[in-house]
Amino acid sequence: MAYVDGFIVAVPKNKLAAYSRMSKKAGRVWREHGALDYREWVADDVKVGKLTSFPRSVKLKPGETVVFSWITYKSRAQRDRINARVMADARLKSMMEPKSLPFDATRVIFGGFESLVKV
Repeated sequence: MAYVDGFIVAVPKNKLAAYSRMSKKAGRVWREHGALDYREWVADDVKVGKLTSFPRSVKLKPGETVVFSWITYKSRAQRDRINARVMADARLKSMMEPKSLPFDATRVIFGGFESLVKV
């Protein structure tokens, strides 16, 4: 069964181009190490909910937008192997200095998910 790592990120709108460039580089690294798919989506119709919502989940600030992302793997075991290689890859390490990131890494929501339904 496929396995997915999912992410919700608050990105300043004026840094969206830099975020996109960084994501393309990161996506290539993940794919080279075996990830099946790497996707990033920017909010288009995402409202602030009364109790919960994508904007609330990342404490969205004025001038920011929500980015929804996922990386697909064949299995959890494959994900663990690939992520170990990705985290050791010098190309990714050079991009992950917290002060140089085009977003606030403390407000990222992420987790791994097993497949439940496929239609």
